[in-house]
Amino acid sequence: MTSAHSPSVLIIGAGLGGLGVAAHLARAGHHRITLLDRGDGPGGVWRDNTYPGAACDVPSSLYSWSFAPNPGWERRYGTQPDILRYIEREVDRLGLRGQIRTGQRVVSARWEEDARQWRVTTAAGQEYVADVLVPATGQLSDPVIPDLPGIESFAGHAFHSAAWRHDVDLTGKRVAVIGTGASAVQFVPAIADRVAALTVHQRSAPYVVPKPDRAYTRLHHAAYRRLPGTQSAGRQLTWRLSEWLNGSFETGGVLPKLLYAAWRGHLRATVKDPAKRAALVPDYPIGCKRLLFSNDWYRALDREQVAVVTDVVSGVEPDGVRTMDGTLHQADVIVWGTGFAATDFLGGIDLHGVGNRSLAEVWADGAYAHLGMTVPGFPNLFWIYGPNTNLGGGSIVSMMEAQAAYVVRAVDHLAAGLRRGERRALEVRPDVAAAYDAEMQRRLGDSVWSRCASWYRTDGGRVTTNWPGTIAEYQRRASDVALSDFHPTTTTGALA
Repeated sequence: MTSAHSPSVLIIGAGLGGLGVAAHLARAGHHRITLLDRGDGPGGVWRDNTYPGAACDVPSSLYSWSFAPNPGWERRYGTQPDILRYIEREVDRLGLRGQIRTGQRVVSARWEEDARQWRVTTAAGQEYVADVLVPATGQLSDPVIPDLPGIESFAGHAFHSAAWRHDVDLTGKRVAVIGTGASAVQFVPAIADRVAALTVHQRSAPYVVPKPDRAYTRLHHAAYRRLPGTQSAGRQLTWRLSEWLNGSFETGGVLPKLLYAAWRGHLRATVKDPAKRAALVPDYPIGCKRLLFSNDWYRALDREQVAVVTDVVSGVEPDGVRTMDGTLHQADVIVWGTGFAATDFLGGIDLHGVGNRSLAEVWADGAYAHLGMTVPGFPNLFWIYGPNTNLGGGSIVSMMEAQAAYVVRAVDHLAAGLRRGERRALEVRPDVAAAYDAEMQRRLGDSVWSRCASWYRTDGGRVTTNWPGTIAEYQRRASDVALSDFHPTTTTGALA
């Protein structure tokens, strides 16, 4: 296929999701691709999150593109520097670097009905026009810092874990950590030994189970290079285990019980202080919030210089953090481990579709999209890692690759129109999207994620982030672009 007959595709975000779409399109012969990223290079969250101990909680063999296995992983679970090196290397190998425009923070996107194109504007006022728009901004890319009284009055350094201040030496300092999510579970053990005192403010105790991590040896690397099937077999085994986990979040079964037993034994074996151990027991079913993996978290909290505070934070003062019981917890540094705006998929983009309708208004009660990708009234727009496509277990890369393949089939259809001199648009039917969303909410309502408040849910209780089934089910359902799902006035013919 020639570029002259390929629609132009604009991808917002050059993380694993956006780059994966670009790679799939290029492999299919579509080369009119532009990637916009607000950062200074590719990598997304793996470029931004450089806090001590940053790593992935999915095994490396599965947390990589299926078409680009990496026999040189340093560990079973990839570290941030190693994952970023992998991304950078594949960007160059796939020839995508020239299509990435860095320092481009998108602020608006509008569908121009007459031209059947998207007009995108950046914060610097630069405009881009494309036939297809692919937001790939991710669910965990915009850090959240709570709006606490006195937060500006703090006399020391304060920063979010996703914007780590490497110029701030924590040695001998009193450090307050707000939050006990996935990032804190990694950076707290990494800094605990060098601080004078560490106060961990916990709103809700997470379930933390042992992480079966290890460093790969030269023998591993040699085997993976000379006998690729060995790494592939490991990937398949990991896949099967993760699918078991994904299915259990919806249907229950024996696995949650096994994980609960592993958590309980891990906590008892590593935390000797009875008061601390009691404070670290979650008050919700396992799996309701993100399950965390670490061999060091509980050991770090059991240190004498580490305090676990469960009283609610009421405000910040020049000398530290005040809790509702009136105690001032003195600190020289505050690290916000308070997560991301996971349910705010727009990420600050003012996006308008047919009839100048705002997507923010459409999603006012919670984001939704057919297959997590397409929204009625927003033609030729395909969200990557969109509503209800996150996983409680397994590799999100597999989900995003299924979405990338779907985008390729959609672009193939639009390209077929260009060859006939037609400028087509694919706009999902409202009834199709509504039926899909009703199914998602019914299944999610029966899942473990409906049993507690978490970042998986909006303030109204709607689960907008997670996919309720297995990855295999999603891959099957996204394996074809069914033209019957789209508005009849904008599609013709059949798409294989």
